[in-house]
Parts: sequence; C-alpha cells; structure tokens
Amino acid sequence: MAAWFQTPPGRYLLDWERARFADAVADAFGYHALQLGLPPLDALANNRMPHRWLALPEAPGGVAWSMEGGPARPVDLVTHAAALPFPAASLDLVLLPHTLELSADPHAVLREVERVLVPNGRVIVSGLNPASWWGMRQYRAHAATRLGLGQTRLARLYLPEAGAFIGPWRLCDWLRLLSFEVEAIERGCYRPAVRSERWLQRFDWMDRLGPRWWPLLGAVYFIVAVKRVRGMHLLGPAWRPTRAAAAPAVVARRDRDTPSLS
Repeated sequence: MAAWFQTPPGRYLLDWERARFADAVADAFGYHALQLGLPPLDALANNRMPHRWLALPEAPGGVAWSMEGGPARPVDLVTHAAALPFPAASLDLVLLPHTLELSADPHAVLREVERVLVPNGRVIVSGLNPASWWGMRQYRAHAATRLGLGQTRLARLYLPEAGAFIGPWRLCDWLRLLSFEVEAIERGCYRPAVRSERWLQRFDWMDRLGPRWWPLLGAVYFIVAVKRVRGMHLLGPAWRPTRAAAAPAVVARRDRDTPSLS
C-alpha cells in the first residue's frame, strides 16, 4: 500500500486527507495524541498538544516513506495495533488513517483505542470507501479474475490489494457498539478511477459537484467519533430501616411569677 500512495491517485487522496485532518485536530485539546500508521501523512502537524507520537503497527521494512514536499515524519514507536503500550484512559486523541483496513482484526484495534482514550476523547478514522467509483473499479477487477479473465485489462487492480476495505456504515455501527458517538462523517475524492495526473486534473470539477449530486460515492471517508462514558448511579436497598421515634425536645421556659435574681 505504501507504493500505491506514491502514485498520482494516492497523492491526490493524501492531499485531501491532509486538509481534513488539519481542520479536525486544530481544535482538539488535551495532552497526549497518537497517530497509528501512515507516516507519509503528518496528521498531527496542526495539533497543539504537548505530547504527540507516530506509531507504526509493524516495522517499515525498508519502505521509503518520504514524499514530495519534505521528509517524512519520524516514527516514535513500533507496536501492535491491538496492544498499545499506553495505560487505560491516557490518550486524548487517536488517529487511524487507513489503519483498520490494513489490520487483521479491526474490532480488536477499536476496542484497544476505546481502552486508551480518556472519557470524551476523540478517535478520527479515514479509509477507502468500497461503495465508490474507485471501489467499483476494484470490484470489477476481482470479478474478472474469478471469471478467468485474469490476463486481461479488466482484471487490473486500481486500489492496493492489501487489506480489506470497510464501509463507513459498518464502521459507524462498530463505533456505536463501543459507546462512541459519531460526531462527523465526510466523504471526498469524487474523481473517476484514472491513473494519470493529467486525467485527474481534467476531472477536478467532479470534486465540486460530488458532495451535492453523488455524496455517497466519494473514494475516501473521514469519521470523527467521541468516547462517551455513561454515568453510574448507586441503587439503595429496596427496604427502608425503621427509624426510632425521636424523643420529645425539652424546652426551658421561664415562669412569669418567678422573681428575677437581679
């Protein structure tokens, strides 16, 4: 997948995500933020938290992550995505750029994110939309292969072969089951599945019309969710203890006929 992000469609998608992450993390306050995966995208660049880390779910393996326009963000730690080295309720913000679709167990990753987030902490997820122009092109390639047309152009994949793409509707259901509240969802990259920079530029008008005329067909989705912790109420016993009758209060009263000592 790292090689695909070096292609014109990959750079086009990263540019869109970079702008979305910059807007989303600018007003996220706290002390600790974590980006899990995708070093070419410095998603925390616009955030002001004092402690920000970039973690990889696995070793880079010698892949050159540097992109045009500057060096890649240095990796702070390599960890298992479903076993983060952070205590419970210790992170204020977690970013998952294409992390779930590359994970062998995305449910476990989300449960781990829920564990390390503080109450009202935020998780931001981006992923490729299978119900999009690009997703349909990918589905056509897989269908052609199953039909024995693997040597034709119809079987040429457009998106990375690694990973299993997760629909935004399914991801929202998973988040709600973990007591997350979906705060915002956005789709983007409405241009058709073309490979060259020249043709991508010719279809730039589709990004202006897509959110209005075909909003569900964006190639990538962007979801912001907040961890909600429901309040706990202690329930008392059903029976009520019998209270002892209160003794009558003694009130001192001065008799009018009693002479004064003065």
